[in-house]
Amino acid sequence: MTSRRPNTSRRFTDSGGPFMGALHHKSRPSPLLSIGLIVVGALLIVGYMYHGSGGRSNDIAALNRLEGGVSCTLELQRLIPILKKSYGESMRKVLHVGPETCSIVSPILEEDDTEAWGVEPYELDDADANCRSLVSKGVVRVADIKFPLPYKPKSFSLVVVSDALDYLSPKYLNKTVPDLARVASDGLVLLSGYPGHQRAKVAELSKFGRPAKFRSSSWWIRFFIQTSLEENEAANKKFEQATKKQSYRPACQVFHLKPLQ
Repeated sequence: MTSRRPNTSRRFTDSGGPFMGALHHKSRPSPLLSIGLIVVGALLIVGYMYHGSGGRSNDIAALNRLEGGVSCTLELQRLIPILKKSYGESMRKVLHVGPETCSIVSPILEEDDTEAWGVEPYELDDADANCRSLVSKGVVRVADIKFPLPYKPKSFSLVVVSDALDYLSPKYLNKTVPDLARVASDGLVLLSGYPGHQRAKVAELSKFGRPAKFRSSSWWIRFFIQTSLEENEAANKKFEQATKKQSYRPACQVFHLKPLQ
């Protein structure tokens, strides 16, 4: 009498192995399992980007794109040490103009023998205690840059601008950029987005007034010549050497300018 071999495949299915319930066509996936898979997937994506780019010290543009666009102010936070090497003593008295200016002014103030001020072109939303303190001390002020800045000529050694000019039309750029140069004694550093980068979100239009318009480098060069500005060759050379040494490529256009002589 021959013995019947057990149907092991049927037994495994009927016994409900650890993953069979989730794969069975009549079973409903657990909401917790779905949420867990989404969270794990998101963490894997962020982890891959972070690890693959060399961690915090590399291409911030990838993280900016993940959040919906490129922020030149975030880029500037990484550029501050490079700007110090490029400008040396000219970084002793700095004015930053752009959104989230407190995030730029605060670390500069921590440096020895360095002064910093900031101009926030838009309303300060959800400012933290440190930022409110800078505003109350007059270190940071909210001002519409379409009008002349409340500073005397050459009040600062260096003026740095990020995420501000891309929201201005040529009509206002013709007034704002020369005024920024007016209050700088040693130079002007402008950060602008590259053409094709993410525009402002619809929710931001009420704050910025218009979508960002990212212009080409050739457009900016023609504009600078028209407004009597030229490249600061000495600073630009040092900047390129520093970025090359660190194998760093800025996610924004960086222009080093001085009055045309």
